[in-house]
Amino acid sequence: MTAIFWGPVSLQVDDWKFWDDEFLGPGRLSQHILWQLRMPRALFAVLAGMILGYCGALTQGIFRNPLADPGLIGVSAGAAAATALAIVFIQPLLESDYFLNGGLSISPVLPILPVSAFIGALMTCYLLVRLSSWLMSGSVSGLLLIGIALNAILASWIGLCTYLANDDQLRSLTFWTLGSVASGSWNLILVATALLCFAITRLRRIAKYLNAISLGAEVAQHLGVDVFRVRKEAIIWIALLNGLVVSWCGVISFIGLLAPNMARLFVGADQRQNIPISMIFGGCLLSFADSLAKNLASPAEIPVGIFTALLGGPIFLIILMRHRS
Repeated sequence: MTAIFWGPVSLQVDDWKFWDDEFLGPGRLSQHILWQLRMPRALFAVLAGMILGYCGALTQGIFRNPLADPGLIGVSAGAAAATALAIVFIQPLLESDYFLNGGLSISPVLPILPVSAFIGALMTCYLLVRLSSWLMSGSVSGLLLIGIALNAILASWIGLCTYLANDDQLRSLTFWTLGSVASGSWNLILVATALLCFAITRLRRIAKYLNAISLGAEVAQHLGVDVFRVRKEAIIWIALLNGLVVSWCGVISFIGLLAPNMARLFVGADQRQNIPISMIFGGCLLSFADSLAKNLASPAEIPVGIFTALLGGPIFLIILMRHRS
């Protein structure tokens, strides 16, 4: 509610009436701000935070490491690198005279940036699994080390795209690196809600398998768990959901790492409880960070990724101090 009511324009009780004639017409400015700007942005911030918390809990579950998150293993960097490729090379090609004069217009039909982000995240996950099975088969620490290496390679690719970009493309790339939920809309909320609800339906079955995997891959296999299939399904969900968030919001750090650790303090390591609470914490953290980002320097807007890092860093240190004590 803070994200809806806190802003430079004050709201009135009548602004909540979306069924009157004024809402269908020009209406009041404050009414338009509420229903077309603040409300979809606030809901999308909550949904994006829940998705990041879900992906973080899944990542920590399959890698059996509380410091793992989609950004650490390279999934976020893979989505961002593919988005940078789309911004610098693919979009200018589709907007060139060759395609426009030929009557071929793909952009309105196929959302280039979300598709590119998903493909980049999925390919990064595939490379991560294949390289880890080839170089360090069965090693969870090997997965994390290879993820760090992929992060470095993808960061260099993003740097190359930044060097080759023009002014407009550079502005878009800066958006992806700092993060923002300003693109939230009702259509995007429907897509994110549908994906998240479908992912939640798979939650109960995957969660109990993650509890077995936390005891070790060999123990889980003796208990009848197909570890490879569970990891594969979890990685596909991480790629799909994290790719969606990165494609529309850019790279938002610390939510996927912090939310599961906060949830673990309240409900323990049981993934059947940890994953839903991680989603709640993720939604609250990103919503609060976005409220600070859009209001503290109003009418200018600070990238939300700055506030997630400012909030996440101290809270994570407090969690580490509590574990130490």
